[in-house]
Amino acid sequence: MKPLFSAEGTACLDAIVRPGVLCVFDFDGTLAPIVAQPDDAHLPAPVRERLQTLQQHVPVAILTGRALRDIGSRLDFNADYTIGNHGLEGLPDSTDRRSAYSQVCSAWRGTVQAALADANRFEPTLLLEDKEISLSLHYRHARNQAAARQQLLALFATLSPPPRVIAGKCVYNLLPQGSGDKGTAFKQLMQLSGATSAIYVGDDVTDEDVFALARDDLLSVRVGQTTGSAAPFFLRRHADILRLLDDLAARLKASEISHAAETALPAAAASNSATSLTTHAKDHS
Repeated sequence: MKPLFSAEGTACLDAIVRPGVLCVFDFDGTLAPIVAQPDDAHLPAPVRERLQTLQQHVPVAILTGRALRDIGSRLDFNADYTIGNHGLEGLPDSTDRRSAYSQVCSAWRGTVQAALADANRFEPTLLLEDKEISLSLHYRHARNQAAARQQLLALFATLSPPPRVIAGKCVYNLLPQGSGDKGTAFKQLMQLSGATSAIYVGDDVTDEDVFALARDDLLSVRVGQTTGSAAPFFLRRHADILRLLDDLAARLKASEISHAAETALPAAAASNSATSLTTHAKDHS
């Protein structure tokens, strides 16, 4: 991984960020800082203002693990595309699968709730987040996180049908088998939007499904440097998202000004030519 704000990163930004680019962002840990309680997360005003500025130039998409009903109240911003539940909500075919996924998660929910209620097995600090068509188990506040991980994985192995388990930052996400992931959702989003290129910014394991896509039209950026990530570039810290948003907006504005100037020159030349011909004709009349 290399810093995005480097010579190599600048070259990639030059190649990808142009009119027609789609700017896609994860929410938690990317646009919003990680917080102790998931319910406390919100979009900081400086980030929201910059997203709105960016949206004046190109479409902006949010691709999050949160449910749509949850993320909407936290954005205070109308993105061009909002995709929730790791891609299970917000895409054209999402309603076709919702009923089946909901039934699967309902069965899991009962088993998980019963297990978590047993104080002899699990710490009371574990949190079940019910997103209707997926579940998340948070263990950030567990006294022994390593033990909590092992206990949760053992619990997941008893669920039927077996879930697709995606690890995150002190969280496990349970998705129905065959439900896809953020990478699948991103590819659908590119088709839906008709974008000619895209930049994707994320910070967690679930974002690796996008980072791993081998696409010449995609620039992937991870918030925070880590070993083993498929993202070629990283932002050193969460606060650098402000710098990136400013950079994207400035590039696109400059591109629009340049395009307007290039368009105006032939028009001005044609106008001057027409004026010259008219004057010449009058002189000989």
